Amino acid sequence: MKRRKFLKYSLLTSASIATMDLISLANSLINAPDADKLMPALFVGHGAPTYVLGENKYNLAWKKIGESIPKPKAIVCISAHWLTQGKTALTAMPNPKTIHDFGGFPDEMYQFQYPAPGKPDLAKEISNTIINPSVELDHQWGFDHGTWTVLYHMFPNHDIPVLQLSIDYSKGAQYHFDLAKKLMFLRKKGVFVISSGNIVHNLRQIIFKESAQYDWALEFDETSKNLIEKGDFKSLINYQNLGKSANLSIPTPDHYFPLMYALGLKTEKDQITFPVDGVTYGSTSMRSVLIA
Repeated sequence: MKRRKFLKYSLLTSASIATMDLISLANSLINAPDADKLMPALFVGHGAPTYVLGENKYNLAWKKIGESIPKPKAIVCISAHWLTQGKTALTAMPNPKTIHDFGGFPDEMYQFQYPAPGKPDLAKEISNTIINPSVELDHQWGFDHGTWTVLYHMFPNHDIPVLQLSIDYSKGAQYHFDLAKKLMFLRKKGVFVISSGNIVHNLRQIIFKESAQYDWALEFDETSKNLIEKGDFKSLINYQNLGKSANLSIPTPDHYFPLMYALGLKTEKDQITFPVDGVTYGSTSMRSVLIA
């Protein structure tokens, strides 16, 4: 090849390679994950364990939530049904068991299994990252019904690793709100943090008719919604000061404390929606709060 033709060929080849590199770079930038994009966080009102059965407006809504968000790399669930005293614990086993922590329900309820794997390496990372308060690694618990009845419909393939974080019941709402902020790094890692309870939950006042609704339950459910929309989380933390409807709705705070985790995980950029609502059996709010 003559020198002039060789130079022309070399220049064209170099230009083509450079163009391909630019295209490749552009594509990689387009497809690269947004470093500022956080995984959503969710508070879900789980209600009666029997909502896992068949199809109903609540489990269909949970399914829709699961289909509407990016597939999580893992899930951390804070359930109202794992209460510890003076400590915060986290499941750290590779294969957590399904716990049937209820009585008097149809036999088929006790046959349900949610065989999602655990994720011991993530459990260790969380324990090493959150120093105060310390997070103990637990190898005895599993998935109680506050977790599996929801995930059964939200992520039916049970192929996403799941961890459960306990609620230190010796502490108040502010403690749980503050602890949630220390879990923020999980949203950055593609981990879906779900807290499961009920804003209104008074089993002493239950009416065994699904459509029943107390006025005070409806009132506090609406009050909570309005305060959440306004970003007045301080009032929700100090729920004891919200009047009679709050006192009737939260006779014990076990099902209310999970809400603090969703609120504590909200950033200024997040939007709040309510993908599920409704009061059932007189005294249980099914409201869910999606932070995204």
